[in-house]
Amino acid sequence: MRKRLDSAGLTIRQEYFGDPAGWAALVRLLQDIFGIDIGPLQQLGGPDPSSMPFGWFDTEGELAANLSAFALPFVLNGRIVHAAGLQSGAVRPQWRGRGLYRDLTVKALDWCERQGFEAILLYTDKPSLYEPYGFHAIAQHRYWGRAPAPSISAGPARLLVPADADDLALLRSLLERRSPVSTTLAVTANAAMFLINTQLDPDIRVSFLEDQQAVIAWKMDEGRFSLLDVVAAEIPPLAEILGGLDIASASVEVHFRPDKLDWTGTPQPLESGTVLMLRGLGDDDPHFPAMLSPMADF
Repeated sequence: MRKRLDSAGLTIRQEYFGDPAGWAALVRLLQDIFGIDIGPLQQLGGPDPSSMPFGWFDTEGELAANLSAFALPFVLNGRIVHAAGLQSGAVRPQWRGRGLYRDLTVKALDWCERQGFEAILLYTDKPSLYEPYGFHAIAQHRYWGRAPAPSISAGPARLLVPADADDLALLRSLLERRSPVSTTLAVTANAAMFLINTQLDPDIRVSFLEDQQAVIAWKMDEGRFSLLDVVAAEIPPLAEILGGLDIASASVEVHFRPDKLDWTGTPQPLESGTVLMLRGLGDDDPHFPAMLSPMADF
């Protein structure tokens, strides 16, 4: 038998990202629970404007529990899905076991239903927590293979610094009109997630290919080039990306299905502690091995 909600000493709130104290409470919650600092997001344009947070606050204004929903349209098997995402789910240890998170999950799902979303995505390391609500795991695959010869005609890239005002304006402009990086599985809009992920992982490099009007999110790992995301109205071939970055790598790892890169790799199951889960759309999973770009990780 499920334990009934015990919210004694707490107040339920929603839509508090516009309140500096409410936003600061979420920043502290995620820092305390996960060691993740989303504070810099305010300097990068703020949270996704479609976000709808749900939270239980104590009398001191601290967040005891939070779960946020937001619009997350994505491409699945060639069509755009009107979807939502759930993120920032956390409960402070002293408030666990009182049914708070279950209550927030129900509230967030009800809100998504009222908004008319046809599907919901989330990442979790506890998939069994969400299966009772109709979520199922989506297998994720990245692609590995020999690198193509870099294009000698590609113009040189330059590194971007998202904290720089001019670079941030350029990034936001390209993110607003980006094309999905794959026709199989890809987000269509993810400015806030892309920008905060540039700050959460110091190994991520963000480069701008001016000739292609493309932003490349990438890493180098023991001499292997890892392509995380491409932000552009038209996705350039992998050979042009490598040429612009002036990289001659023996092998390449692409963290999405590379159907727009004019390159073919071998899919490999993603080994990760987190699982991508989907609610809605029946049994319609990706028709080909694929994954969402890590820059869309929420």
